[in-house]
Amino acid sequence: MLVNMSGYITLSKMKDLTHVTFIIFMLSMTNIFVIYAQDTESIELAQQYDDKGETQKARSLYEDLAKKKKNIPVIHSRYFRLLINNGLIKEADRYVTTALKYFPDNVIYRIDQGIIEDRKGDKEKAKALYAEVINTVVYDPYKLGMVANHFLNNELVDEAILAFKKGREASDDPGSYALELANVYRRLNEKDKMIEEFLTYANQDEGRISYVKNVLQSVLTEESDLQDLSTLLLDKIQKNPDEQLYSELLIWVNMQQKNFYGAFMQARAIDRRNRTEGDWTMEVAGIALENQDYSNALKMYEYVIDKYPRTQNYVLARRLKIKAREELVKNKYPVAEEDILKLVEDYQNFIVESANTPIGQSASVLEAKRSQALLYAFYMGKMQEAIAILKEVADSPKASQELKAQCKLDMGDIYILIDEPWESTLLYSQVEKARKEEPISYEAKLKNAKLSYYKGDFELAQAHLDVLKLATTREIANDAMSLSLLIQNNTAFDTTEAAMKEYAATELLLFQNKQQQALEKLDTMLAKYEKHPLADEIYWLKAKVDMKMGKFDDALANLDKITKNYGQDILGDDAMYLTAKIYEEQLQDKNKAMEVYTQFLKDYPGSIFVADVRKRFRMLRGDFNTN
Repeated sequence: MLVNMSGYITLSKMKDLTHVTFIIFMLSMTNIFVIYAQDTESIELAQQYDDKGETQKARSLYEDLAKKKKNIPVIHSRYFRLLINNGLIKEADRYVTTALKYFPDNVIYRIDQGIIEDRKGDKEKAKALYAEVINTVVYDPYKLGMVANHFLNNELVDEAILAFKKGREASDDPGSYALELANVYRRLNEKDKMIEEFLTYANQDEGRISYVKNVLQSVLTEESDLQDLSTLLLDKIQKNPDEQLYSELLIWVNMQQKNFYGAFMQARAIDRRNRTEGDWTMEVAGIALENQDYSNALKMYEYVIDKYPRTQNYVLARRLKIKAREELVKNKYPVAEEDILKLVEDYQNFIVESANTPIGQSASVLEAKRSQALLYAFYMGKMQEAIAILKEVADSPKASQELKAQCKLDMGDIYILIDEPWESTLLYSQVEKARKEEPISYEAKLKNAKLSYYKGDFELAQAHLDVLKLATTREIANDAMSLSLLIQNNTAFDTTEAAMKEYAATELLLFQNKQQQALEKLDTMLAKYEKHPLADEIYWLKAKVDMKMGKFDDALANLDKITKNYGQDILGDDAMYLTAKIYEEQLQDKNKAMEVYTQFLKDYPGSIFVADVRKRFRMLRGDFNTN
């Protein structure tokens, strides 16, 4: 026990002292927390005033808060912006000087000091401060990025570019900061410099090329932009013939312009260089085929057949060559019977020659049989032979589930040709249920909708179409929307639905290739329904039937009635577009086609056909080499 003498403390008193010390400590901590809470509350209140535009109140709070070092990093951005935006340059100068006294190495505050000098009118001093900051961070990618972003946020774009370029020099890597620079040039709409940086960026990693394509697609919206890029890439290919990136991008540019022959030239070069057995050429050919450039697709398949025998691509190219020629035959009106017979023979030769080879039951051979069956049904009237072939393909153990389903849809179509719609709807429904949520299921539902439409059951057709408007396949969704609008627009004020039922029945005749009957029916309808909203649709259907029958003058006359009398309605651009195509493809009148395409671009600048019209016009003008 401690003795209670002068200069000594008893144990009990020591305990009392410890207790008091603890209380004093707790009180001081409480005060600190209270002060901190007060500061936090003041910061939030100042931000609220700032957001509301109550500048004086916000400024007063920020001024008090800035007296404490710990608050500066929290309030700096808003307080500095408030002062600068309201022309309080002297106050901003005092504040930033204080901030730098506390945080002398903070590069953002140093940039803000330069902004103040700029506002004072001393641009040279400002630039010197900016340069000093840039030189401080060139070897630190994180800080350099932060500095460049701060420059950009304050519209100091030249300084941001300088920062990235200095960083590139310091890194000794000509590809560093390429994406950052590309995005700055994109912001400035300096497309040439932007493209150069994107090319540099993509050249560092082939996995980046898809990203670059997506960005360029959204940025290069004018035809001249794509042409400039094409010229730039050609120049780079000449200087760097072994650099695949430029050839690959040029393929992409040509396909954006629908210049498939130009894309073929580059694809062919890549195939040769990489010994890829025609893979690139086959890909471009497939896209050309999808985009109805059958002539160039045919040239590409012939090239693969010639250059890459005894390869997997050889077999596929042989079948697709026949397919491309088939599309050419079917789109040259009137369709010549001898051309159809030749196609059937070509498919048969392909099938027979493949019979005793490992590809005897391959997908290519089965697809060839399917194509042959459809020619039998739709052009030669051999329905039962067609159905027998389709059943054989569907029953093949080598047939994919997709091909089996497609054959069922084909058989459903053929049963419509022979007036057995119940068989058709049964087959369509089987595919729809078996392949739910797949594109072919939506295709089956669309066929069921059209079947209901042909029969005049518009309510049931609309029930199908309402679902299909949300289909994941854009083409099917668009077809569903078009048919739905046709029904709605022409039954809304006609409660009997008589005209629409006659029109739908006529479309069924056309599907069944009963063209003369359809034409007679349409003439009768025009006499009865000249003032009906369906009139333009009737002229449209007449024009298409006339065209398929080779009556091009009659087709053009009907299309002219649409453009003159219904030019601003939904079929106006369709009619002028088809007019130009007839001159181009059927009558081979190049000058007249170019004249109509030019008029189209003036009258319908917002049409979905604009891109194709421009491409066709350029092709006719000779912009693209197609040989």
